[in-house]
Amino acid sequence: MASLAPAPSLERRLGLAAATAIVVSNMVGTGIFATTGFLAGDLGSPSLVIGIWFVGAILAVVGALCYSELGINFPRSGGEYVYLREAFGPTWGFIDGCVSFLAGFSAPIAIASIAIAAYLAHFDPALDPLKPQTVIDLGIVQLQLGAGQLIACGVVLALSLLNVLNVSKVGQFQNFFTAAKLVVLALFLVLGFSIGDGDWGNFSLVAERTSSSAIPIQFAVSLVFVYLGYSGWNAAVYVAEEIRDPRRTLPLALLGGTFVVTIFYALLNLLYIYATPLEEMKGVVAVGSQAANRLFGPSMAGMFSAAMAFSLLATVNAMCLIGPRVYYAMARDGAFFSAAAKLHPKWKSPWVSVLMQGACCCLLIITGTFDALIYYIGFMLSLFTALSVLALYKFRRRSDWQKTAAVSFAYPLLPVIYVVTNMAIFCFFVTERVQDAVFAALTVGIAALLYRMRAKTPA
Repeated sequence: MASLAPAPSLERRLGLAAATAIVVSNMVGTGIFATTGFLAGDLGSPSLVIGIWFVGAILAVVGALCYSELGINFPRSGGEYVYLREAFGPTWGFIDGCVSFLAGFSAPIAIASIAIAAYLAHFDPALDPLKPQTVIDLGIVQLQLGAGQLIACGVVLALSLLNVLNVSKVGQFQNFFTAAKLVVLALFLVLGFSIGDGDWGNFSLVAERTSSSAIPIQFAVSLVFVYLGYSGWNAAVYVAEEIRDPRRTLPLALLGGTFVVTIFYALLNLLYIYATPLEEMKGVVAVGSQAANRLFGPSMAGMFSAAMAFSLLATVNAMCLIGPRVYYAMARDGAFFSAAAKLHPKWKSPWVSVLMQGACCCLLIITGTFDALIYYIGFMLSLFTALSVLALYKFRRRSDWQKTAAVSFAYPLLPVIYVVTNMAIFCFFVTERVQDAVFAALTVGIAALLYRMRAKTPA
């Protein structure tokens, strides 16, 4: 009897540089392009606006170290859904699948598309998605209809269609979009500090706060915005199976990528404030466009606004590409709706997942406010990464568990810091953003109910 050939497996070809690049490219996205204006209003102080990004960086580093141990022991696709399913059972795996669909991909795609429209509003104020032409109050939600929403939905539909019909071109587009984003930001920093018409005196000017909460409480709640900016620090764990010497490389890639992005974010926030006083920045989505206008004047600002809008396509396209494949993998494992596992017979794309995601994105664009979507995304992602880190306490009891030196040092200090900090954010979030907290709780509750209903349905 002939022996069975071994099942094919992924090869470990990714070194430290490649793994670090994955982290950096996944982290630099909508957060740094569109959240500083909200932080300006919430915190009112340049030192706090800049400082909160460093606090977020520390939290991201601690999470990255914990995730490196999880990634080494579970070198499979899926990330949090794998960890939660292994630790707490299939119900939590399914819940995380629903959270990934809504908060992990659909809502971030929605806000990135809204941000694109906001940057294009430099050319025509009617395109501003924060000022829709028609608002229809439905009680629970409001329909926001305008040119900005039309552009945002058009971006989602165009890139969703690309991901269904021409998968072979998606990777080429992504490489081009990502390179354009990094070039635009590098030029913006170099030219802004060298020839831009800014004022270092802006760093001594405070703004009247738009939040009535005490600074410590608002600081904790505003970390949700920063969490969105740093989301992606765990990207390398999704390719842990393809990383050479993951025990050494994975922690270094996660730490190195987070460090690079932290410096990048610090410089960008310094440039924003150098260009514009916080009082004028409050509530502005397209802070990069506003800063470019102050630094270089309207004509050159138009060029940067268009370039930043174009570079945000990298964020939208990446999530349009990755998200459906996550749902596809989860559906094959029974952790998501079975329809999400369908491949198109001709184009071999997970077309049902792509279209489900695109429809959800458009719904969020016309029903959700920009800041509410950011709070929802940041809170849900922080909660589920905290649950994944909490799972370390259970996993570390296994005799075959591979422990990393970073997490073992002063154990359980790092997991405690991450879990306790995120639970504190949870508590403040519930008291300060009641409606958003209810929506988040409904997401978890409805997902759990759907799983129970699926479990009781005969095959």
